[in-house]
Amino acid sequence: MILAAAACLLSGAVQAEVPAGFDARVEKLRTDIGVPGISVAVVEHGSLALARGYGVRRLDDAAPVDADTIFQLGSVGKAFTTAALAVLVDQGRIAWDDPVTKHLPWFQMYDPWVTREMTVVDLLVHRSGLGLGAGDLMFVPRSNLSRVETVRRLRFIKPATSFRSAYAYDNVLYAAAGQLIEEVTGKTWEQFVREAVLVPAGLRTATSNRVDRRATLNRAWPHARLDGPMHGMGTQKALDDSGRAEFDPELGQNAAPAGAIAASAHDMARWMLIQLGRGALPGGSGRLFSEAASREMWRPRVPLPISPLPKPVAAATPQFDAYALGWSERDYRGHRLLTHTGAVFGAQAIIMLVPEREVGLSVAINCEDGEAALGIAYELLDHYLGQPAYDWGAAWQQFVRERDEKAVAFLKKQTSAPAGAGPSLPLARYAGDYADAWYGPIAIALHDGKLAIDFKQTPGMTGELAHWQYDTFRTRWRDPLIEPAYVTFALDADGAVARIALRAVSPLADFSFDYQDLDFRPAPKK
Repeated sequence: MILAAAACLLSGAVQAEVPAGFDARVEKLRTDIGVPGISVAVVEHGSLALARGYGVRRLDDAAPVDADTIFQLGSVGKAFTTAALAVLVDQGRIAWDDPVTKHLPWFQMYDPWVTREMTVVDLLVHRSGLGLGAGDLMFVPRSNLSRVETVRRLRFIKPATSFRSAYAYDNVLYAAAGQLIEEVTGKTWEQFVREAVLVPAGLRTATSNRVDRRATLNRAWPHARLDGPMHGMGTQKALDDSGRAEFDPELGQNAAPAGAIAASAHDMARWMLIQLGRGALPGGSGRLFSEAASREMWRPRVPLPISPLPKPVAAATPQFDAYALGWSERDYRGHRLLTHTGAVFGAQAIIMLVPEREVGLSVAINCEDGEAALGIAYELLDHYLGQPAYDWGAAWQQFVRERDEKAVAFLKKQTSAPAGAGPSLPLARYAGDYADAWYGPIAIALHDGKLAIDFKQTPGMTGELAHWQYDTFRTRWRDPLIEPAYVTFALDADGAVARIALRAVSPLADFSFDYQDLDFRPAPKK
């Protein structure tokens, strides 16, 4: 019955309110940037204004994107995890201010006091004291760790600030929220979200599980630029004749509660109608969550620092910005805006809600060129707020171009002339087994006169260590999607390796490659 109601709602769409010439501008922006496919949804005053696809699902296939093509949403999916928790709150099975240990008795943070004080809300609002992206290498770019083990390792991650004193975005505590859902319900996060959120919401094609997504024929495949051109990202397989391997671009399933939802334009339209309806299902067919839960999810909890954006996109700079439960709340041209962006390997997405205007919009792309999604989203936002036309597509392209040019100049300066000194030891003496308290083990071995590194709990995260300077080496990963890193060996008084530190080479490296948080020490001899 719910599915029939959803189909009826969407088939009666009125599409007259979108900007004139919108389709042509989207297509031009898509082709100018080189984005394979785009999914756009817009709702206004309780009705669908637009649900449409542009381009193709994958570069080597002519199958077009349509309104039912599912795209990976990345962290836009955090709102689905908070909605699942809201359902449990409405059922009286948890409370937002419950201590986490009430439902996860074995849960531990680095500090025992923080362990005792951490609440369900604290898992969702990025104020735990963890640093930016702390622990992400337990599931980025992929992982063989279970969700339980990932959460157990929180106790080893040292805080960057005191508890509840500062904002720093994380993903690992959403994994803990997903594990809490499993402990309370006896169902995995994937099962509970599907049964308690996606299906009751009438989202006909959305998935919470990678197995279901991969079984869906009408899905957008991820793409990324490798050495310039756009390439599709496939699953791991043997080396081909050219010596190149393709690797599974999926983040570890242990972090799925932080961003593993995939949904179509039709799905996102209905999701936005539910959000703007404060939990009410379209058509008066019931509620997904209560109005009280909606207020809690949208209530700002943590102020975010604001950095002025440069001239081409300066109008996007908010006057206030705060994080709620899976949502960022800010202003835009004097209007309250609920929003979130998302990014996973080969895909990006953005959602924006303007409650006072009863307007919602979402854009998803199947590549990492986020300026396309931002350009479309801000054009739609201005249109529905009655603002003068502005070429946001060109503005965000200029912003990205100038940012990248600065990064390239920095890298050239940084990497142009390493000191011609070192290494201090014969290469064989750097080899060995090492471990970090929260990440786990790595192995460094000497093969054919070259050092190789293997992150044991990240399948495919292997490569050569090329000497850089002194006792610092630079990674050459077999998987080109992994951010290169400097690997620095510190020696003790006897000339043995005492510890290993890492840092990303590029200033634009995604924060999820939190190399700087690693502190590898020689593993005990077995």
